[in-house]
Amino acid sequence: MSVEFIDSESVISKIPDGATIALEGFLGSDVPEEILEKLHAVYLKTGHPKNLTFYHASGIGDGKERGTNNLAEPGMVKRIVGGHWALAPKLEPLVEENKIEAYCFPQGVLSQIFRDSAAHKPLHITRVGLGTFIDPDLQGGKLNSAASEDLVSKMQIKGKDYLAYEVPKPNIALLRGSYADEDGNITFEDEPLTLESTAIAMAAHNNGGKVIVSVKRIVDRGSMAPKDIRIPGLLVDYVCETDDVSMTQQSTSTVYNPDFVKASVIRAEGAIDVPLDVKKVIARRAAMFLQPKDRVVNYGIGKYPETVSLVLKEENAADNIITTVEPGTFGGVPLGGGDFGCAISPQSTIDQPYMFDFYDGGGIDTTFLGLAELDQKGNINVSKFGPKIAGVGGFVNITQNTKTTVFTGTFTAGGFRANIEDGELHITQEGKADKLVKDVEQVTFSGHVAQENGQHVYYVTERAVFELVDDGIELIEIAPGVDLQKDVLEHMEFRPKISDDLKYMDARIFAPEKMGSIINKASKSVAVTS
Repeated sequence: MSVEFIDSESVISKIPDGATIALEGFLGSDVPEEILEKLHAVYLKTGHPKNLTFYHASGIGDGKERGTNNLAEPGMVKRIVGGHWALAPKLEPLVEENKIEAYCFPQGVLSQIFRDSAAHKPLHITRVGLGTFIDPDLQGGKLNSAASEDLVSKMQIKGKDYLAYEVPKPNIALLRGSYADEDGNITFEDEPLTLESTAIAMAAHNNGGKVIVSVKRIVDRGSMAPKDIRIPGLLVDYVCETDDVSMTQQSTSTVYNPDFVKASVIRAEGAIDVPLDVKKVIARRAAMFLQPKDRVVNYGIGKYPETVSLVLKEENAADNIITTVEPGTFGGVPLGGGDFGCAISPQSTIDQPYMFDFYDGGGIDTTFLGLAELDQKGNINVSKFGPKIAGVGGFVNITQNTKTTVFTGTFTAGGFRANIEDGELHITQEGKADKLVKDVEQVTFSGHVAQENGQHVYYVTERAVFELVDDGIELIEIAPGVDLQKDVLEHMEFRPKISDDLKYMDARIFAPEKMGSIINKASKSVAVTS
């Protein structure tokens, strides 16, 4: 069958009731937005297609209306298996009220699972997710009671535990590229990412399904360079051309920036001057865990990990570091906010499943991630807080396989304020919520599994620094100006092990001047005296 060129509304009739759909996108990048919006509109008008199952690896949306927010119809959607949910708040009440079956699996697993589907493998076997809420010994990745089917199981290979994820058989693929030629070949030259688009197209095609691709233009047959084609035309059934630039944005925040896809950009960065505040204190101390030999670094999304990157640049300590971002970029200047996943002038961009192969195999030397909730066992929760579902994204893959993992965040939450004066930290308003709890609500990172893996794990706040040890977490440093009992221990639901060599954090962290040498300089701390 040759490819059919069709508009985005008409193509919805090609999606049958009960379809299993593999959906592409990362925030606002590579998202077939126009098709998703037409899908929602057609369902509201006709009641079809209905009872759909969606698989998507990454968070897709803008936190308001776009992306998977279009799927917030319980009759239209039966089940969603997603890697990240926070960008689709319209789905939260449907999950909470059990109106859809909701699952959350690691982003890396979901990006790789489509390759297994294309090859007709029944299971995706990995250690990623062990000890977390995805482990069937805990919740099996289920987000509500409507999710009654077990999609992940546990097995042993040569005496070691592994998780075995059920591999879906999608019969519809919803994708977006830049251009299609008359034979349906798809290129991605204007897209900052390629994600798992090739794998998804192969999975749907090899399972007897249909591949639908949204593009901004159709070009002449033979006008594409063969190596630029990421989805061969023989895999494509329908191409939907759109001239609405808002439907083909490079990211949530950017319609088009050539610097996202060009490696030849030379841009003077200018002087970086990070203000001395709580964010900088946390970032400075976190950066000090870098070793001189560390070369490959990952920064998670959020103000604290992103500030680590700025501090390293301010100190001229980032020249030998190659940054990576999970959807596929190496090098360049990684961006945050609505441009997260993109980079200015990346050195290279690979498919997301291969990036997670790199991560799962221990390719990252050090990662800096957020700290939302920490418990006595060293477990971290960043995925669920009451009815609010964030999901895991790449967090599980990264934290379980990185040699040194540094979690960053404030000690308390909800209105916390502090000043840095005369080389000391002064708390002016305590947060309403204590983040160091006896047991986290949901285990997104397992301290026990990290210990088994031999990882180095640290938890850095503005007033206290902890290290993961055999029997939980150990307090190793406090900030000058804080009281150990009043400002630290009284805001914890448990008593940590306290180092016999408890120190004050390096005084340079709290000074307005540059630190001078920031990497692996924790030895400048001085002992706490009673």
